[in-house]
Amino acid sequence: MNSLTRHWAMALACAASALALAGSAAAAPAAANGAKSCFYSRELQSWSEAGENTVNLRIGVNDFYQLKLLGACPDLKFAETIGLETHGGNFICSGLDVTLIVPREVTHTVPDRCMGTSLRKLTPAEVAAIPPKQKP
Repeated sequence: MNSLTRHWAMALACAASALALAGSAAAAPAAANGAKSCFYSRELQSWSEAGENTVNLRIGVNDFYQLKLLGACPDLKFAETIGLETHGGNFICSGLDVTLIVPREVTHTVPDRCMGTSLRKLTPAEVAAIPPKQKP
């Protein structure tokens, strides 16, 4: 390899590194500002109903998410447990990635399947403002 070719190869490598660093630096503030935040379904610790079509989820120890459902999930207010059925793996990044499985406590028939539509991570201020009955 002659010196001119080596020079251009080195310049290209530096430019590629600079672009990669710039891209990761730009992505960091986006994640901090509420961009996609994902979790594994197995990390669900607790949950609570927050309305006809809303569920608050505690993921791990300190993370709280709010899942909006496609419609009312009738037996949710009576359920002692729920399940999260994922679509395309166990990683949940949006409401469309998950269906809530709610056992029918009274009739013990086929469980309700309540599709998610949106999912967002709650800020510490939003978590503090959750009424006690709706806090997972």
